[in-house]
Amino acid sequence: MKLSDFKYNLPKTAIAKYPVSPRDKAKLMVLNRETQEIGNKRFSDIADYMSKGDVLVVNETRVFQARLYGKKEKTNAKIEVFLLRELNTEECIWDVIVDPARKVRIGNKIYFNDKLWCEVIDNTTSRGRTVRFNQPGNVYKAIEKLGLTPLPPYIKREPEPSDKENYQTVYARVDGSVAAPTAGLHFTPKLIQKIEKKGIQIVPVVLHIGLGTFRPVEVEDLTKHKMDSEFYEVPAKSSEVINKAINSKHNVIVVGTSAARALETSVTADAFVKPSRGWTDKFIYPLYDFKIVDKLITNFHMPESTLLMLVCAFAETEFVMKTYKKALKDKYRFLSYGDAMMIL
Repeated sequence: MKLSDFKYNLPKTAIAKYPVSPRDKAKLMVLNRETQEIGNKRFSDIADYMSKGDVLVVNETRVFQARLYGKKEKTNAKIEVFLLRELNTEECIWDVIVDPARKVRIGNKIYFNDKLWCEVIDNTTSRGRTVRFNQPGNVYKAIEKLGLTPLPPYIKREPEPSDKENYQTVYARVDGSVAAPTAGLHFTPKLIQKIEKKGIQIVPVVLHIGLGTFRPVEVEDLTKHKMDSEFYEVPAKSSEVINKAINSKHNVIVVGTSAARALETSVTADAFVKPSRGWTDKFIYPLYDFKIVDKLITNFHMPESTLLMLVCAFAETEFVMKTYKKALKDKYRFLSYGDAMMIL
């Protein structure tokens, strides 16, 4: 497969800047892989495509308020510090990106208020730095009030207070992502209740989504692309429930490309799921053979993105690209705050 196979024209007007309210009123395009039929529904209808005994797998990662603005000691220069990942909890050491990078050197301290500051202890890339915060214990708690929601770069507006809740799934529990697992943004507590009442078990996995999710693929030959590593965990209880469903020929329905990658990373030789945790750089693109995922819920993704490639691996490239064309024509809203797709 070539990078150009996943190219399409995405008009700026099709990119959703705000989510619909309530969340489950987003449009839902339903793709049937077998019949190649395309249906148009609302996300609130999603339970119609699930049966008693099926398992719904969600990514319960939580987006933290990763964008901080501080002042450099002595000069008072304004510095943006974008938190990427925690490297050491006890010592409060983090990987970050700083802007403007030319002003930030090893040994510099950046103050966010009179209680929170960090010191630069290493350079990693041209804009990357390793910093140590002064807050022992939970840095997440300290930045929750000070930080801003890390909206994706294609949402061309400043974060608003409402984004703190909107850019978070209702089941988010484990701090660690700088981007939301967007397919999950459409669920409401009421819809989750409806699904559970139908006899569908909802089980969590974790995959902390990093900035790499927005990084463009820069090689035409996809075999040469390397994904950024992201932390994931498939708990023992979740793998037990999933394996039981596989054994009894029920569907494993997966919410989002991140949850799909976590599961497909944890697959055993006989196509079951093993409990595991660690770092994954698994790159799924056509003609990948999915071992665990039977049905996939996802959003509409950027042209030439690794997320679109995963969807094309699941539902066949030509069919997916045809549905994207139709979605644009039918005024579906694209990307993180946009509408959804269910692939049967």
